Amino acid sequence: MDGVLTKTATLHAQAWKKMFDKFLKEKQGDNFQPLDIEEYYNEYIDGKPRRDGIRSFLNSRNIDLPEGEPDDSAHQDTVEGLAKRKNKLFHQIIEKEGIEVYQDSLKMLKKWKSQNLKLAVISSSKNCKLIIDKAGLTSYFSVRVDGITSEEENLKGKPEPDIFLKAAEKLNVDPNNAIVVEDAISGVKAGKKGGFAMVIGIERNGKQEKLKKAGADLVVSDMTELKDLANA
Repeated sequence: MDGVLTKTATLHAQAWKKMFDKFLKEKQGDNFQPLDIEEYYNEYIDGKPRRDGIRSFLNSRNIDLPEGEPDDSAHQDTVEGLAKRKNKLFHQIIEKEGIEVYQDSLKMLKKWKSQNLKLAVISSSKNCKLIIDKAGLTSYFSVRVDGITSEEENLKGKPEPDIFLKAAEKLNVDPNNAIVVEDAISGVKAGKKGGFAMVIGIERNGKQEKLKKAGADLVVSDMTELKDLANA
């Protein structure tokens, strides 16, 4: 969803960077190494469930934090606390900047809907429903699999294929007859691991080679490049 349908991937990145840079500075002082989007965010955080992203990034910096408890506040230095801190920042950003839809994606959603294709929106985020509702995209999808679904049904996060396979199941479609469109490296890996007919990388931020390396069958920079996909 983020980065494919809506311009929220960059908002997530802003929230992650702001949260981690403040945390790292408090923990390591003025000599801290800030979160580099290209080097660390795309590799360790992007596309993963929030807590998995935190664990992955902290592990890359050799930082150990306790997991914490579900009722931890956003002020606590635990995995749970950092997760809530990041989500709070993300909500502040979307309230300030709003949610913008990629017009190429909207055009293709309208086309695919008119062709009666089965469409699912898939996200690691628990904010998925909020975002697609605010963006006016809810009516295009018959199935939503997101961070809430993953928690309720104990689904593993990307790069495991669980959320994609669950969406295919809910659509009553065999993965061999389904296509995954992803902008995250972890998402492309998940689609390939799930045995889907085709995994398409949408490249909006200079990740073309990384998406190909992750296993994307095709990488495009604009969703309208897929206009003939249903006829393929």
